[in-house]
Amino acid sequence: MSEQHSLSLLELNEQVKQTLKLSFATPVWVRAEIAELHENANGHCYLEFVEKSSDSDLIVAKQKAMIWSFTYRLLKPYFESSTGTALAVGMKVLVSCQIEFHELYGMSLNVRDIDPIFTVGEMAVRRAEIIRRLTSEGVADMNKQLEIPFVPQRIAVVSSASAAGFGDFQDQLEHNAFGYQFYVKLFPAVMQGSQTEQSVITALGKIADNQDLFDVVVLIRGGGSTSDLAAFDNYNLALHCAQFPLPIISGIGHQRDDSIVDLVAHTRVKTPTAAAEFLVDCMQEADAFVTNLASSLANQARLIITDAQNRQQAQIMRLPQQVKQIVNGAQLILQAQNFSIKQAVKKVISNEEKRLDLLTRFVEMSDPYFVLNRGYSYTEKDGKKISSVSQLAVGDQVDTYFSDGKTTSIINKTT
Repeated sequence: MSEQHSLSLLELNEQVKQTLKLSFATPVWVRAEIAELHENANGHCYLEFVEKSSDSDLIVAKQKAMIWSFTYRLLKPYFESSTGTALAVGMKVLVSCQIEFHELYGMSLNVRDIDPIFTVGEMAVRRAEIIRRLTSEGVADMNKQLEIPFVPQRIAVVSSASAAGFGDFQDQLEHNAFGYQFYVKLFPAVMQGSQTEQSVITALGKIADNQDLFDVVVLIRGGGSTSDLAAFDNYNLALHCAQFPLPIISGIGHQRDDSIVDLVAHTRVKTPTAAAEFLVDCMQEADAFVTNLASSLANQARLIITDAQNRQQAQIMRLPQQVKQIVNGAQLILQAQNFSIKQAVKKVISNEEKRLDLLTRFVEMSDPYFVLNRGYSYTEKDGKKISSVSQLAVGDQVDTYFSDGKTTSIINKTT
């Protein structure tokens, strides 16, 4: 091929430029995903758009784009107010572009407009997919199933140290109307921008390493733009929050929308101040429970004492009757015993009378006079009874006694 039939590179690029200019004389709407996004000091926004395969993350198309500062100053607030989030890497957008071609730098897309409705739809799809994934993995409600301690006083806070919301939270706790005491430990984290995910996860990891020192975790974002909520619709961050071993109180949202982190947290509140009020309310409930319990115990004690007093009084009132019954019973016993004693005494006396009669008769029978009255006599010599004739000699004087007198005799003969 001869040289006159060839094109220089510049000539080729000029023809491509002219062809593109004729073919795309007016802006076209393009669907793409933001792969890179940079804002420079002049206010220009430089992007890289990509398209990925529908069944994989393989990039099948790539194109550089820019939004000049005068356009970006209008599109940025419009997009953020419409979607509630800022333009960010990974976001799918529908943009109106003027196709430009420069002989030296090649083709680029000059973004003139953006359709926030498309992005909202894509965000909703992505958000729904993350929620579905967390649910299918069985972790979406794990943190909600944890119990907040009865007295939640030890608070781990994940927030920016300079955030106004953190100051409001501390002030609300320290100056609560009931004088409850709280221990608050801040674990600093970036709460907006591209570093939010990893920064918050790192802070949560430090708390998990010391989880025995805390009762709950409070996640505070207060003070930032609502456009920064997109960081909390992240699957990885939501997964960490859902599986966290302590109850998480989320105060990162705003009045209209809940982030995915809000949805998986144990408790979601609107503001940092509301998070503090929630903890104070928990303390109030514990306080009221203890007060009611003390009152109930006091009432039960009074009932027990009153019942004991009533039973004691009833016993006292029954005492005279019981005493009377005891006395009557004792009297009956005494009467029975008295009768038994009398009978026994009578028997003893009768037996003794019989014995005495026998003794009397025995004594009477032993009395010499009893023998004499029966016709017998006895003899004495010198006052001594004579029981044998051998005790006498002729000439002895003896006295012989009869029942009615005595005689004195002289022994003339013994045989």
